[in-house]
Amino acid sequence: MPNIILLGPPGAGKGTQAKRLVDERGMVQLSTGDMLREAKTSGTEMGRRVADVMDKGHLVTDDIVIGLIEERLVNEHAAGGYIFDGFPRTLTQADALGELMARIGQPLDAVVEIKVDDEVLKDRIVGRYTCGTCGAVYHDTNRPTKVAGTCDACGGHDMKRRADDTEEALRTRMLAYYRDTSPLIGYYYAKHQLSSVDGLAEMDAVGAAISSVLDKA
Repeated sequence: MPNIILLGPPGAGKGTQAKRLVDERGMVQLSTGDMLREAKTSGTEMGRRVADVMDKGHLVTDDIVIGLIEERLVNEHAAGGYIFDGFPRTLTQADALGELMARIGQPLDAVVEIKVDDEVLKDRIVGRYTCGTCGAVYHDTNRPTKVAGTCDACGGHDMKRRADDTEEALRTRMLAYYRDTSPLIGYYYAKHQLSSVDGLAEMDAVGAAISSVLDKA
């Protein structure tokens, strides 16, 4: 029952690989964004704290996010383990998560860095689009639909591009990643918890590499 963190810049494929782990290994993806939205309407004490902060337009503090994660880890049991998605993003958050795991007696078994080249990443993100009906992901050059404007999976015609899948938006997101999150690579390397996989390999090969890391954890 491994608990893991997936690291990598925006567009590296963390979401895709997390979904594979959920489907193939029965892991549970802990998305901080999803947890905050669920907590806001839960009616619990923590949920009321979240709602109060979000309704005022303030940023949710790290201690609230850690509290939500603790609730899930303590009150639920994921036979396949947990994938931390979107947390930690900073060294302070990494320290807080480590303290939480030690306090509740659960391990952090692996931290997997999905390594990609920035230029390749830019081409990957700027060219991608999804089917608004079923969520299938495509790319202008790497994986276009067989029939222009028609989803191969469901036949839908509602193709969408994310508003932040532009070069300008990507530069902003990459700056935030290198400033705040990339230091976690050295942090977990120093703790002997980091493994790196080639994020530019074929999707199945990346998945196999991550599975190999987990099998050794």
